[in-house]
This record gives sequence, structure tokens and C-alpha cells, in this order.
Amino acid sequence: MAPMLTMLRKTLAVLVFTLVVAACGGAEPKAPVAPEARIYHDIPSAIDPSARHLIYLHGRIIEDQGVRPTHPSFGVYEYEQILQTLADRGLVVISESRPPQTDTGEYAAKVAAQVTALIDAGVPPEHVTVVGFSKGGAIAILASSLVAKDRINFVFMASCGPWFADRPEIVPRGRLLGIREASDDLAGSCDELFARSPPGSYRAEIVLELGGGHGAFYRPHPEWVEPVVAWALASNPASD
Repeated sequence: MAPMLTMLRKTLAVLVFTLVVAACGGAEPKAPVAPEARIYHDIPSAIDPSARHLIYLHGRIIEDQGVRPTHPSFGVYEYEQILQTLADRGLVVISESRPPQTDTGEYAAKVAAQVTALIDAGVPPEHVTVVGFSKGGAIAILASSLVAKDRINFVFMASCGPWFADRPEIVPRGRLLGIREASDDLAGSCDELFARSPPGSYRAEIVLELGGGHGAFYRPHPEWVEPVVAWALASNPASD
């Protein structure tokens, strides 16, 4: 009786394995399913020129505490949730956790090189968006000045302030969107910064009233996610 039961178990195991393989379309591994496959730490090795690419630059707290830090006043910074939310909207998201004490100028040069590489690979400039929050926004501002092209999209979230006042060499250029929270006492309007941008740049600013100060950008609230996605997916960047 025992040998018969053993044989029956083996037969059932083989049958289940066969059904699973058949359901999966054979023994070949399936490709990762979007949107997970559309989040990268650096520009993809195989660049799709038809895709909309978004580079997300996080705030400094992630440099200090890792990818899910907690601020005593603002709460948890849901970095990975933000990336997933943006990827869910059909964007190819490029982002990495920067090391502690990252130099803003050096990292801005890296971002500028990423933007240039995407464009050199055939991605239209208007299909490239750089989004930065807080310190990441400062890096995005510097990158826009380094790239200096009109049709590339930039979003500066809670990142404008007096830090650039004594740096006249910073001249942002592109399709520029500033987003700030009215209750944020750490960042202000981008008007003075935008006044430096040359003719050909497009500038706009949105003021949110979510409350929570700087922490309004710690989680993927639709109030800022939707304008960012719209900016990245605009069909006519020169005039929208």
C-alpha cells in the first residue's frame, strides 16, 4: 500500500508541475511585468526612444537614514512608494538612493549626463523630465543650468530659497515648474530663480495647501503627483 501511495504522490506532483509550466507558457522565464520593470537606478541599458523618462531626485533625509526614513515632524518619507506611483502612470522612472553627504554640484553633473545620454539615444527632449524635492530639487536646478536646453522638463519641489542668491552662474533653463506647500517654512517661491531663465524657457508655479510643511512631499499625494505627471506627459511642451 505504501509504495502505491508514494507512486500516486509522484504522479500528482508531475501533473501539477506540468499544469504550472503550461499555464506559464513553457519553461522559458517570463519578462518582468511593468511597472516594476520601469524603475531603474540609472538610465536603462536599452533605451526606448518612444517612452517618457522621469529622473526623480529625493530629499537629503534619505542620504542620512536610508530609503524609508522618518522625520520627527514630517513622518515617514515613502520614497519607494513615490517611485512606484510615478511608474504606475506609464513613466520610465530613474532614481537611486544617494550616499551620505552627496555633493550637489557633482551629482547635478551626473544628472546632466543622464539627460544628455537619453537625448543622444533618440529620446526627444520633451520626453525627459527631471523632478527634485528639497536637496534633490537643488540638484535639479543645477542640472537645468548645466544642460541648458529649452524643451526638457524640470520640476522643483520645495527647493527654491536664498541659497542661490549669491550664485549668479545658476541660470535655469527648460520647461520649468515650481511646486511648493504654503505651510512650508523651509522653501519659498521660485519667482526670483525663474526670472534668470532666458527667453525660450517656460515657467510656472503651483502653491499647494495640504498642510504638513516640508513633509507634504514625503508621500505621493495626488495634489503634487498629478501636476508632475501632467508636466512629464504634456503633448505640446512649448506652449502648454
